[in-house]
Amino acid sequence: MEGFGSILDIKQLRYFYTIAEQGQITRAAKKLHMAQPPLSQQLKHLEEELGVILFERNGRQMELTQAGLILYKKAERILLEIEEIETEVKETSEGLRGKLSIGIVKTCFSFVPERVRTFRENYPSVTFSLREGDSYTVEQLIKSRESEVGIVRLPIDMKPFSKIELAKEKFVVVIPSNTPEFHSKTSIKMKELENIPLLLLHRVSGVGQFEIVLQECRSHGFEPNVICECPDVSMLLSLVSSGVGATIIPESSLTSFPLPNLHVLQIEDSTIYAESAIIWLKDRYLSKPAKRFIETFEAIAR
Repeated sequence: MEGFGSILDIKQLRYFYTIAEQGQITRAAKKLHMAQPPLSQQLKHLEEELGVILFERNGRQMELTQAGLILYKKAERILLEIEEIETEVKETSEGLRGKLSIGIVKTCFSFVPERVRTFRENYPSVTFSLREGDSYTVEQLIKSRESEVGIVRLPIDMKPFSKIELAKEKFVVVIPSNTPEFHSKTSIKMKELENIPLLLLHRVSGVGQFEIVLQECRSHGFEPNVICECPDVSMLLSLVSSGVGATIIPESSLTSFPLPNLHVLQIEDSTIYAESAIIWLKDRYLSKPAKRFIETFEAIAR
């Protein structure tokens, strides 16, 4: 392994990393916009220079060996750092510009429009890429660096992230407006939900609002009649609007999805509330647009 530092270059690392990500030489070559034979040759040279086998060949599939897995993890870190260096240098020379990618949970969207509008007034050369998903999905977007910041519903595992907590919100019950027993009411008690079909938000993975609502129902002495679980609030509200059942969601969620045939009820005897936060990776470089965007939330939090 003498001379290890001199035999690896960035191009080789990119080639190797792309093959590992794609799992096939053919797909990797297509992603890299190059022919397959030279890519295969580059991999062969790299293995010969390092004196190790990086992949087990299983037909067309390429599976990392133990040595390959070590290099993959190191390459991922190095390539991300190079990308961040390039971005930082470019920003230093060109000022505040570029594209800011934000992951957003739909039920948190009410926190976004006014801030984006104000931000664009101050920094017109910055554009936005918005990615939608539940809290778990947004976490993964940030970990993979597909988004720099995210706006999520808590709880989440905060170990990899820094955060600014946003305003807490009440949960409300949303029912079809033609439900006879609640037609003239503006509030409801938890126990009255016992026999109503419920459609609840549920994350793709992890613990969140679904478990909070379930626990609140149980604390009032009943097991809720949950007929649908879904991570997408717009789908749930559409089903409620069609008369399928009722849902329990953070109050601000309604402002982004104005649908007909919805009646909102305040919960008289509930102690639960929805918590949310803007998050980003700890100890990682943040672009200037990301820092400035986070500052719009810091001003509100103080």
